[in-house]
Amino acid sequence: MLTVNGLNQYYGGSHILRNLSFAAEAGKVTAILGRNGVGKSTLLKSLMGLLPLASGRVEFAGNDLTRAAPHQRVRAGIGYVPQGREIFPRLTVHENLLMGLASRPGGSDLPERVFTMFPVLRQMLRRRGGDLSGGQQQQLAIGRALAMGPKLLILDEPTEGIQPSIIKDIERAIRSLAQGGEMAILLVEQYYDFARSLADQYLVMERGEIIMRGRGEDMDKDGVLAALAV
Repeated sequence: MLTVNGLNQYYGGSHILRNLSFAAEAGKVTAILGRNGVGKSTLLKSLMGLLPLASGRVEFAGNDLTRAAPHQRVRAGIGYVPQGREIFPRLTVHENLLMGLASRPGGSDLPERVFTMFPVLRQMLRRRGGDLSGGQQQQLAIGRALAMGPKLLILDEPTEGIQPSIIKDIERAIRSLAQGGEMAILLVEQYYDFARSLADQYLVMERGEIIMRGRGEDMDKDGVLAALAV
């Protein structure tokens, strides 16, 4: 679904991302792990076109999106849940979800699976987004991305600041989406146990490079947790 080749990114004179290459397949969760400051969020912003690439190539569903604008990537089928959620606090839950339909034809309805996965959103449709708990806001952010019917869902640290009960709900939702077989999921995460429970494949970043990669089921055997603690 997504193929990245030779991606490089700079901030000023600093080489932030160094020749990254990987693929994310439909029906699978690709987990990207690494400590703070290794370039994970910069990678996702680059994939979304929020930062222009210095060099490299990004292909999605067989199309070259290397120079595509963010809205073109969304229309192509890439959903993005940024770190910090970035919902619209003064809009209602319903209005926030409708924003996810911006790339769909006029008159499109909200997909029922948004409410199947996160029933609390139906209960709070008229409540302002800013009045929700952190965990509920995260569910809203994921629901907004799902409203567009993405082929690739990119999640940037969805467990950050979330209570354990909602982390379990989010874990079940991500697993269900992957098992549907039609969507690729790219997950950036620092919570090791969460990433390990979901990952079909993993990538570990350090100083803007991928230093380890393998199957999710081999993360313990491969010493990924120890690598993250170094």
